[in-house]
Amino acid sequence: MAERNNSMSDKAEDRRDSPRIPMRLKVRRAGSSADFEARDGDLSLGGCAWNGPGLEAGAKVEVRFTLPILPDEVEARGEVLHVTDGPQGPAAHVRFEDLPVEAELAIARHLDDMRLQGEPR
Repeated sequence: MAERNNSMSDKAEDRRDSPRIPMRLKVRRAGSSADFEARDGDLSLGGCAWNGPGLEAGAKVEVRFTLPILPDEVEARGEVLHVTDGPQGPAAHVRFEDLPVEAELAIARHLDDMRLQGEPR
C-alpha cells in the first residue's frame, strides 16, 4: 500500500508542477441542465482553473474545451479543490476525475507544444 501511496503522491506532484496555459473553458455544475458558461482560465495536466463566482470547494463540475490536435471538444468532469481570491476575483481550482487517456495524452501533447513555442505562463 505504501508503494501505491508514493506513486499517487508522485503523480499529484507531477500535476502540480505541470505548466499552465491560458484556455477558454466552458463550465457548469455537474448534473445541471443549465447552459455552459464561457470562462477565461488555464489548463494544466490533471486540472484547470478559472475566474468567476458561484462554486465552492468540493463542488463537482463539468468542463469543456478544445485542443487543436483533437477533432472534438474535450469533455471532463472534476472537483473544485479550493477557491482563491485573486486580482480578478474568485478563482476555482479543479482536479479532473476519470479523464479518458486519449484526452490526458492530448493535453500533455498540447502543453508540450505550447512550452516549445514559449507560451506557458
